[in-house]
Amino acid sequence: MRPTLLNPLFRPVTSLDGIGEKLGQALRRLLGGVDADAVPRVGDLLFHLPVAIIDRSRQPGIALSPAGAIVTLHVRVDRHQRPPPGNRRVPYKVFAHDETGEISLTFFHANPDWLAKSFPVGETLYVSGKMEWFGGRPSMVHPDHVVSEADFAAMPLIEPVYPLTAGLSGKVLIRTIREALASVPALPEWLDPALTAREKWPDFAAALNAAHHPAKPIDLEPTSPQLSRLAYDELLASQLALSILRHRQRKAVGAARIGDGRLKEKILAALPFTLTGSQVEALAEIDADLAKPERMLRLLQGDVGSGKTVVALLAAASVIESGAQAAIMAPTELLVRQHARTIAPLADAAGMRIAVLTGRERGREREETIAGLASGEIDLVVGTHAIFQAGVEFRDLGLVVVDEQHRFGVHQRFALTSKGKATDVLVMTATPIPRTLVLTYYGDMDVSRLTEKPAGRRPIETRVLPLSRLDEVVARVREAVGRDAKAYWICPLVEESEVLDVSAAEDRYKALVKALGPIVGLAHGQMKPAERDKQMAAFQAGMFKVLVATTVVEVGVDVPDATIIVIEHAERFGLAQLHQLRGRVGRSDRASVCLLLYKAPLGAVATDRLRIMRETEDGFVIAEEDLRLRGGGEILGTRQSGMPGFRIANIEMHAPLMEIARDDAQLIVDRDPDLAGERGEALRLLLYIFGRDEAVRLLRAG
Repeated sequence: MRPTLLNPLFRPVTSLDGIGEKLGQALRRLLGGVDADAVPRVGDLLFHLPVAIIDRSRQPGIALSPAGAIVTLHVRVDRHQRPPPGNRRVPYKVFAHDETGEISLTFFHANPDWLAKSFPVGETLYVSGKMEWFGGRPSMVHPDHVVSEADFAAMPLIEPVYPLTAGLSGKVLIRTIREALASVPALPEWLDPALTAREKWPDFAAALNAAHHPAKPIDLEPTSPQLSRLAYDELLASQLALSILRHRQRKAVGAARIGDGRLKEKILAALPFTLTGSQVEALAEIDADLAKPERMLRLLQGDVGSGKTVVALLAAASVIESGAQAAIMAPTELLVRQHARTIAPLADAAGMRIAVLTGRERGREREETIAGLASGEIDLVVGTHAIFQAGVEFRDLGLVVVDEQHRFGVHQRFALTSKGKATDVLVMTATPIPRTLVLTYYGDMDVSRLTEKPAGRRPIETRVLPLSRLDEVVARVREAVGRDAKAYWICPLVEESEVLDVSAAEDRYKALVKALGPIVGLAHGQMKPAERDKQMAAFQAGMFKVLVATTVVEVGVDVPDATIIVIEHAERFGLAQLHQLRGRVGRSDRASVCLLLYKAPLGAVATDRLRIMRETEDGFVIAEEDLRLRGGGEILGTRQSGMPGFRIANIEMHAPLMEIARDDAQLIVDRDPDLAGERGEALRLLLYIFGRDEAVRLLRAG
């Protein structure tokens, strides 16, 4: 049960004064992030923070007020000028003056009775709004505030500006937030006192209050004490939930898996190259994890072509040597078959029995595979999520390797181990992820990085060309395929619409067939998977020399003799995506080139992106630059689902706080894993406030 102390924050916004069904719907639209049918809670409203301020403290006088400025004027009402009867287009004007000059207060479609009551002739008032000048005459259209001299002290001279939605005015939102702030309960402090003292942070309620009452622009900076405090609370809740999850997973019965090295030796002897230094280091870290009597949870990050599959196979060999089985899971059938092709000759050399299991395996072949997994006759299975369907049982599943974790959704990570007892997990990604985002999305895992490419790989030459030189590019591709080269031609993203993307790809395909002949293939996301695989296989086999594709297609297929990639409208792609696409070439000892075609003129961010692509092939440098240019939202190159979003914390601005939060969370769980102490009880409140109550449920479940 959620502590009753938090009830004021968890009641619906419709419980606040003046919020009926209509305003409740507007707030639901505004606050988002909650179930479409759910009414937002007071806590959701309190985390909707201002983005700017209006300063009404300027009182320069009518004649000295610049056009466009927000000013407050102390005026005496002189006369009213009503529009002619029946003519609604002419505004109602109230004329007033101060010692510097006269002004017209202008109202369209106004209520004359209300204006007569609000602006009595001869009355002295304060009016505040935007100053405008027409033909040398000052005017203020629909002043934002009109108050008497007696009420002036209550007028907000500094007013926060919030993001709004249709049907909701700033005044109503401010009034509602003020009421919500008044109901924030007194909460025990969950932060380390030394940290709050060092950073000079206010307590949670005071930080919320200050965030909604900015006095100057600097108060809106993400690094202000109040916003830093709230961001840290949010980051700590996230990291603490991950640490609890990690602790419970590790505490779950583990098994020490120590191999004798016989299979690994045979695989290494069969490799046509020696392992890179970072491959050796990653393997040592994995072997050390496997040897411990607790669950392995490790992320293996490596750029395209850095040799992750071989590391996964050698890790699987260690587990198989210890008498258990291993599974490698990839998101598409295409990638599964590529992994199987890479692994099969090495597994044969070592005497390891492998099988493939995807949705395409049917009948007797599938039955034999399932029987072999249940009996232990099959050592290693490579497959799609079909491996984890009902009816597939293992004799002893010791290791699950998940390729491209983010394609499956974060929450599936731990469900994958349900087919075995004490199953170790190795997650692989070819998307270099900046450290801050690794902590955000994989904070429960240890991390290994492959930072080198295998020996013999040559750098990829990257060139940036305007689309006006398209004919030259086609001529160059014609010349290259004449020398038996292969080329990818990636078509542009069109308004994030798969249908339009396909249309663009089909148009380019027709144009290239006309220019180059029947050596051009086409692959896109709206084809049936079997047809798409057929096109890709024909490209691999050399029946096509050019493959036109959209990015929706998984073009991660290994085609070592593809040495050219053309990316049309490169300015529409994110850095991480451009880098991933470029990695489709340069997979052999042959010279490769990446041609980035752009449409002029380029914006500043697009110019920066293409410059970075030209200057470096280092995926980790590119990932950090991508974070700088775009923020964390789409850093993995695809729109993410299931990624933890932050309402207050800014991944870029608060990166140093993320590091502190991770260390703090680990220390908390080491000292008080059940959050049973005084600080632990307060931290449980924090987890509820930031929607991480699944961690509290985990604690209760033991």
